[in-house]
Amino acid sequence: MPTNNLHPLAQAFSGEPLLIEPAKVDVIASTIQYLSTDPDAAKLLNEGMSAASMQADEFWGRDEHPYRPYVVHNGVLQIPVQGTLLNRFSYQFGRWATGYKYIEMALARGVADPQVKAIALICDSPGGEVAGCFELADKIYEARQEKPIRAFAADHAYSAAYALASSATDVVVTRSGGTGSVGVVTAHIDVSGAMERMGIKMTLIYAGKHKVDGNAYEKLPDSVKDRIQGRIDKIYGSFTGMVARNRGIEDKDVRATEALTYDAQDSTAQGFADRIGALDEEMVIFTQEVAEAEDEQMSFTQEQMDAAISAAKAEGHAAGLAEGKSQGTNDGMTAERERVTAIMGSDEAKKRPAAAQMMVDLGVPADKASEQLAKLPEEAVAPKGDAPKGKQKSGFEAAMENGNPNVGAETGDEGNDQMSVPDSIFASAGYSPAKAN
Repeated sequence: MPTNNLHPLAQAFSGEPLLIEPAKVDVIASTIQYLSTDPDAAKLLNEGMSAASMQADEFWGRDEHPYRPYVVHNGVLQIPVQGTLLNRFSYQFGRWATGYKYIEMALARGVADPQVKAIALICDSPGGEVAGCFELADKIYEARQEKPIRAFAADHAYSAAYALASSATDVVVTRSGGTGSVGVVTAHIDVSGAMERMGIKMTLIYAGKHKVDGNAYEKLPDSVKDRIQGRIDKIYGSFTGMVARNRGIEDKDVRATEALTYDAQDSTAQGFADRIGALDEEMVIFTQEVAEAEDEQMSFTQEQMDAAISAAKAEGHAAGLAEGKSQGTNDGMTAERERVTAIMGSDEAKKRPAAAQMMVDLGVPADKASEQLAKLPEEAVAPKGDAPKGKQKSGFEAAMENGNPNVGAETGDEGNDQMSVPDSIFASAGYSPAKAN
């Protein structure tokens, strides 16, 4: 029968290409019915697709919205990807529905949040709309360059949900879970026979040869079916290509799955998942990995520091020689002496002699050294008798003696980009201590 009595959400699914697992179509249908008939859900549905709910500065509001969860545990942001996935829906409605807009905004906030060290996508979904899915998957793929993102198929990540999950850094699936269904589906409803039996005849009056192609009141012509199939094939190609990119496998291997779904063991064998594990245990492992990675980034050994200084000193000396030769001197020593004199004779160096000497050793150009020294704290000079003659405390040493937790580590303050003294010096020379290995 005609579909004009359906809820607009159901209409959005009717006759459109979908990224769903067909075996779960009843679950999707019941979800749509629930969302459209339950008063609270219907209100969320209307609000969640309004233009006002899309404004980034008002999206989260002062108080956290119960249907826009933002849960960070031990540095890991947990984003649910559950139920039917809906375009332009800005809420997360339990296990029943999740909006692409909600996922996008939670992802963006997590990437920008200094307290978030990694992101977990908690997936249990039969799929959803094509519209909005691939764009969101690309955003997840880009975000994984900024922070680790792990997708958990707990228990199922099918079709649209797998498009999002595959975009993560890696994928873990539960023993009872599954992945896959990399395919596209649509449907055409032909009610002409039923209308004829009821004595109803529909006359379509239109302009433009293709204006009513695919209408429900007449048999679908082969030419129109072919055109619809062409559109489906293009979407399918985008889907398989994206999964191949995300997972580092061949497009032909993704196509060879022919939209099958896979259990946990077959998911790993197919390359759709990296390993099998229980959600709670895997979340503990993920948080531990995040903590260990952060510790490695925040610390480096004295040996690494010495090696970095030696390498930078050699590079600086070579640069000085090269500069001298370019100016016509025989050995480049004139240019090197001028650089050292310019650095150590500057007003900035007089207040930061240890840091200035380190920049001399690192081969930092005079103009860059002056610029960087101005950004560093002035060094405290030890009172007479407190240190060997001529020995001064650098700003770094003074800060360490005062128990300053911000030296050599992240400050934790949102938007604070200030580096510690040694990091500033390394940065000015274009050198990262992490490269010392």
